[in-house]
Amino acid sequence: MRTGRRRPTDRARERAADPDDRGSSPVEFVLVGGLLTILTLGVLQFGLDVYVRNVVHDAAVEGAYHAALADLDAADGAAWTRRIITRTVGARYAGRIDARRSGDDVRLTVRTTLPLIGLIGIPQALEVTSRAPIERLD
Repeated sequence: MRTGRRRPTDRARERAADPDDRGSSPVEFVLVGGLLTILTLGVLQFGLDVYVRNVVHDAAVEGAYHAALADLDAADGAAWTRRIITRTVGARYAGRIDARRSGDDVRLTVRTTLPLIGLIGIPQALEVTSRAPIERLD
């Protein structure tokens, strides 16, 4: 019949079966903390990429519609787009902007930096194109 007390041989067997885990908490903290930090920074970087892309796209649309007005030309739309991008994400992202009137519409293309680490990235890796119908005063 067994009582609630353990015999010395039971304790010795438990110690021999279980490895010593002293000091494992700091190691686990560093490993899990590092993984969570990398994951968090990746999510923030993805959000920044989406933000820059949306700003450039919206600026291209605004510039195309601005250039499509009856009394303006394509260069005015490019300048408008450059102004919006510069105010929002910086002049470095308002690099190459091409605007053309062709037929019944204005086509505006922006080639800019795709951010990879913070706002540092690959130059002219992101391309956005927008079109707007030309306004007629007939």
